Amino acid sequence: MADNKRTSMFNFFLLSVSMVGLCLAPVPASAQGRKLSFGVNGQFKILQVADMHYANGATTRCQNVLSSQLAHCSDLNTTAFMSRVIAAEKPDLIVFTGDNIFGSDVKDAVKSMNAAFAPAIAAKISWVAVLGNHDQESTLSREELMKHIVKLPNTFSKVNPPEAAHYIDGFGNNNLKIHGAAESSLHNKSVLNLYFLDSGDYSSITSLSKIYDWIKTSQQFWFDKTSKRLQREYNKEPNPQQGAAPGLAYFHIPLPEFWSFDSKNAAKGVRQEETGSATTNSGFFTTLVARGDVKSVFVGHDHLNDFCGELKGLNLCYGGGFGYHAYGKAGRQRRARVVVADLNKKGTGSWGDVKSIRTWKRLDDQHLSVIDEQVLWTRSPK
Repeated sequence: MADNKRTSMFNFFLLSVSMVGLCLAPVPASAQGRKLSFGVNGQFKILQVADMHYANGATTRCQNVLSSQLAHCSDLNTTAFMSRVIAAEKPDLIVFTGDNIFGSDVKDAVKSMNAAFAPAIAAKISWVAVLGNHDQESTLSREELMKHIVKLPNTFSKVNPPEAAHYIDGFGNNNLKIHGAAESSLHNKSVLNLYFLDSGDYSSITSLSKIYDWIKTSQQFWFDKTSKRLQREYNKEPNPQQGAAPGLAYFHIPLPEFWSFDSKNAAKGVRQEETGSATTNSGFFTTLVARGDVKSVFVGHDHLNDFCGELKGLNLCYGGGFGYHAYGKAGRQRRARVVVADLNKKGTGSWGDVKSIRTWKRLDDQHLSVIDEQVLWTRSPK
């Protein structure tokens, strides 16, 4: 992280370039008309950005950093970190898992969101955003936020899936299909399915005020229905596949089952604070396990937790705190989570279905250090 004027000026330059790119980039008529696919290297890489807490740019000071860093640290450090990690990882998709802006400190929600997403837009990388519990605390409601987000360049975000818009709770629920590699037999079939859900902000039940929200029955119904439909598509002609394509789920507030882990029994990473889940268990974990296609869940919300742990065959993973206006711990680097799905190499030299899913984290230090590499899932031999 920057702690001198030269780096601060560099950060300002990065933000300026990003904002110019945002202003000049054409807004696509329909981002959903484009298709996401595995690359010629047989991989699909996702960068998770959790809890940017972006506010007003250079005037917004950092939280919980070393005293030597404080004078020159602002939202621009968040921008600089994102630009660096995008350049290093070159992801195929960026997923923003909520608290993208810190609403209570934001003067103009639209300007803050534009600035927060600017590095992804300037890099011309596909991206998706879900909302956290702080995004709507400024001038726009959750629905208004999503209606603005879906108009931004290169986003695959949706206000809600059209087939469920009349009944589903929340805003930003979405499914993305990741197709097989180009020129492979599976190039027109989704071999990896991504689910995005709105985990809400605070309970609307009067007796549960200021209690974190949860994924509702309507959202679980949509997920179950969508998962079954995707499996049918995966199993049918042409090129019918066995079982279900693996899936990943992204949302902001962790499930109560995240309480099952600490730094001792989690596969990788640490717990340094309590899990800020809802006190009501809506049963979404059970729904996910019952369907069986989702192999990992990725959340944010608790900035000092960055572990992954497996429970009943499902990995529960934190992204780790990304933003500098978000609470953290002085001396602890902000971080981002990377997930890579790898395809099976067929004997003919072409690519098949998904073989494995791996993850690691990048730290915002001098070397963008890689830590906690692990395999989340591997397909059983046929």
